[in-house]
Amino acid sequence: MSDSSLPAIDELGRDVLHLPRWRVIFSLIAPFGLICLYMQFAFSGWWMPAILSVIALSFVTYGSVSHDLVHRSLGLPRWLNDLLLSSIELSLFRSGRSYRLVHLNHHARYPDVENDPEAFAAHGNFWSALRSGPFFFVRLWWWAFQNNPTHRKRLLIEATVIVNCIVGSIISALIGWTIVPAVYFLLVYVGTWIVPLITAYVPHNPKGVSRLSQTRRFRGWVVRLIAFDHLYHLEHHLYPAVPHQRWPELARRLDPYLDRVGVPSVRLGLRLKECS
Repeated sequence: MSDSSLPAIDELGRDVLHLPRWRVIFSLIAPFGLICLYMQFAFSGWWMPAILSVIALSFVTYGSVSHDLVHRSLGLPRWLNDLLLSSIELSLFRSGRSYRLVHLNHHARYPDVENDPEAFAAHGNFWSALRSGPFFFVRLWWWAFQNNPTHRKRLLIEATVIVNCIVGSIISALIGWTIVPAVYFLLVYVGTWIVPLITAYVPHNPKGVSRLSQTRRFRGWVVRLIAFDHLYHLEHHLYPAVPHQRWPELARRLDPYLDRVGVPSVRLGLRLKECS
């Protein structure tokens, strides 16, 4: 399989690069709205909907809204885009600056096992991907700090904010004021453990010989349902400027080409049978 004849975005339709303004606004409001919901539910003692709010928050940030902000694909002014990226990621105790540096490096270097920390879990097995979860974001921040001297001041500022927020949430629980921030931190932190598994191990195939085989092509309604229409990683690698809400349409338009060049489809599961 060769990607030398990959359709240009003009052939597929440039409308896949754009979202209605209302959809952009809704996407940007959603993370902050879910944080407010968590706080409201938690302070009211409704822990199940509070937990569900954090689960939804984790889903709509790293692989969704934050991801679009990393690629600056929402059509926002650069200053606003980067401010929102940092704000959203900091609200989940993560560095938006390190996310952008590491993720764009992933697009430039994958499948280089030595210089692509974001996809490192793709080179191992299921269990090694799970084991890499607890300190995944710490390692990404450290890589960004080591390899991007001009961004170190911003990275240190974000790290300081994160540490202060964590310490503050723990202190508030220890002195008996409230456990709500500490529980929020715990839920967010535990939720990040599956990120290397879902974003690196599942969609990537570093043994592939070209861009068309180094990332898996997922299809079928079961996969779409399980992943909430987010398992279009091949399409994203080929056209990274397309916002995540437009991935299903991009995949539909790209399918005739992928079928013609023989890119197999994964219909269900993590590493189950791939069907042509």
